[in-house]
Amino acid sequence: MPSRVPAPVRLSALLAAVALATTACSGRTATVEAAPDAADPACAPAMIAMPDELADLPLRPTDSQATAVWGDPAAVVLRCGVPSPGPTTDPCLRVDEVDWVVRDEDANWRLTTYGRTPAVEVLFAKDRASSDSVMTGLSSAVARIPAERACVNLEDATPVG
Repeated sequence: MPSRVPAPVRLSALLAAVALATTACSGRTATVEAAPDAADPACAPAMIAMPDELADLPLRPTDSQATAVWGDPAAVVLRCGVPSPGPTTDPCLRVDEVDWVVRDEDANWRLTTYGRTPAVEVLFAKDRASSDSVMTGLSSAVARIPAERACVNLEDATPVG
């Protein structure tokens, strides 16, 4: 008995099955809480440009919009759509034209882009990735979110009042 399912529908189903199998082979899906503004359209160009490997760790699939994870177990976790940090006394470093606010959290580093809306936050284990490799590896993707401000040194800041 001939199949009653049109060829384009069968092809679509086959492609969907292959895509699902490919995703399953690339690593376990990581559960990541999406940032408050993960649906901001400005995150899309950055997320599409995320590297397949970061600090010698492979990119894994995630279950949330505007998130990325490298390593299994997760060593680097990225979320686009976090609130942009305001003025801070935390160190702010410029790497490849991207400003990052750096927070030392014992065993982890937390980096948040400065001057970009939405902001991108990266949390990673100090013993599994270097801050240089993470910032350098993510700069070209993150730079797809336009910069509106830049870090300044305290000496260069304009006094208020």
